Amino acid sequence: MNNIERRDKEIAYICDDVLMAEQKKCRKILQKLNFMDRSDFDGIREVIAELLPGSEGAFINPPFYCDYGNNIKVGKNFFANYNCTIIDVANVTIGDNCQMAPNVAIYTAGHPIYPSTRNSAYEYGKAISIGDNVWIGGNTVICPGVNIGDNVVIGAGSVVTRDIPDWSIAVGNPCRIKRTITEDDRKRLFKDEMIDDEAWNDIVERGYAE
Repeated sequence: MNNIERRDKEIAYICDDVLMAEQKKCRKILQKLNFMDRSDFDGIREVIAELLPGSEGAFINPPFYCDYGNNIKVGKNFFANYNCTIIDVANVTIGDNCQMAPNVAIYTAGHPIYPSTRNSAYEYGKAISIGDNVWIGGNTVICPGVNIGDNVVIGAGSVVTRDIPDWSIAVGNPCRIKRTITEDDRKRLFKDEMIDDEAWNDIVERGYAE
């Protein structure tokens, strides 16, 4: 097998000249994105559509970093805030309506543990999946092979090393489930503060209170 095939099978591979050529294409797009006028929202959207083909309504606040781009699949209304990094040597699949706070890092890549084996330049990638309606707090790290379910909130500063089930609030290093999201959270804004009546009435009128 060549190294593209090995990488895509999620087994040990070496990042050779062919793979570096793929990364070079991605870096040219990132060069455009990361040095654009930050107020050129339409232009940013056009470059994001080039980087993440098939995305619908995606927006990223530059700077943004990834290796390939074509291994990232995002659903509708994806948003990533400043300084997001996705090391996508394996597939990263993200559902609809997902939001990422600043400095989120998603790492599919890994290296052998034993020093001399690691020095051989072999590495690997393990796919990551994130469900629908997920909010990931700032400075969170998501490690290789992790699956995060639907309707999950990951607290700021978390290091996610294992799967997180649907409807969970999880936080910490390592990230652990704190509790399940329930109907009691529907009007919750911040800690014990609730959404005010004016805003809640607008949410209801626009069909988001279901």
